[in-house]
Amino acid sequence: MSINLEQIDELRKRANVSYEDAKNALEQNEGNLIESLIYLEKQNKIRPDEKPCTDSAFFKKIKILIKKGNETKLVIKKNDNVVLNVCITLAVILAIVAAPLVIVGLVLAIITNHKIRIVKKNNEDCEVNKIFDKVSLVVNKVTTKINEELKTE
Repeated sequence: MSINLEQIDELRKRANVSYEDAKNALEQNEGNLIESLIYLEKQNKIRPDEKPCTDSAFFKKIKILIKKGNETKLVIKKNDNVVLNVCITLAVILAIVAAPLVIVGLVLAIITNHKIRIVKKNNEDCEVNKIFDKVSLVVNKVTTKINEELKTE
């Protein structure tokens, strides 16, 4: 019986073996695909399909989060001058690696009347910006009171 390329390709696709192994298995089993699969299985030559771990749902979600984080910016301004403009992904990494420095930096930025904004790709406003505005307003009132009290003393 003659073995053709279609048979070899089909066996290679199903068993994930080399052309040589597929051809030999088909020759040993007179072109019978099922018997060839069983033969390769007994020989421990069938290899599982190699799926990269990046195909998992977890990694897909991580990729989406990183993409959104790279498109979204953390912008700190003082009197319409941009002091800092970084993607959220980098900001989160910095917050994890150097949390105390980031916290001190944000507190100093708020105390010194810097505007902190989260800017999305399409310039859509974020809910967190309203919180930043409220915090800035409260801190500005407190610093104004403190300055007035210091001037009267």
